[in-house]
Amino acid sequence: MKIGILGTGTVGQAIGGGLMQMGHDVMIGTRNVAEALARTAPDGMGNPPFSAWHKENPKAQLGTFAQAAAHGAMIVNATNGFAALDILKSAGEANLNGKTLIDISNPLDFSKGMPPTLFVKDSDSLAEQIQRAYPRVNVVKTLNTMTARLMVNPGQLAGGDHTVFVSGNDVAAKAEVTELLKSFGWRDIIDIGDITTARGTEMLMPIWIRLMMGPLQTPMFNFKIVR
Repeated sequence: MKIGILGTGTVGQAIGGGLMQMGHDVMIGTRNVAEALARTAPDGMGNPPFSAWHKENPKAQLGTFAQAAAHGAMIVNATNGFAALDILKSAGEANLNGKTLIDISNPLDFSKGMPPTLFVKDSDSLAEQIQRAYPRVNVVKTLNTMTARLMVNPGQLAGGDHTVFVSGNDVAAKAEVTELLKSFGWRDIIDIGDITTARGTEMLMPIWIRLMMGPLQTPMFNFKIVR
């Protein structure tokens, strides 16, 4: 499948690498292709620049946000939450309409340092804002409750015995995304309902961040729902 990924950060890199391993045709979108390839400094979290990842994954195509959105039969929003709506606008509504959009972004506000707060919560979510802005796009929220490495390789932790959530209004789109998650190795996939249920998964991030920064001191953990 042709898949367009919006965002060149660690999430975009992880998703892109995992998809290419399974034979998908991936294009990653950025604001400025030349600038993305020219960066040599690590990002704010100390992760290697996109250019280093791209040298190791030369099959990944790189284009503008609009080119990546046009390329994909399915789109992945792997952007910073603050920038998500602006980036989707740059991608172009015509390039998004009628497609499934996997939304992995979180509404994290780092303006006052760590730990971040949420700039939307309780009665709304970033996923809902995206769905309202693009009513002809099938937004599916998933994979936003864990570190990037686990998204495409859940078997790295507890033999894969942990949980991923799915939220969205379109039943067929959720089924399509669920099959993709299964191809990554996910077994415990919980469909928690329509797009409004993304409020819950986005609001898991404060406890996730505090666990990571506090007692666990690692991002390699996830939630497991026991029934």
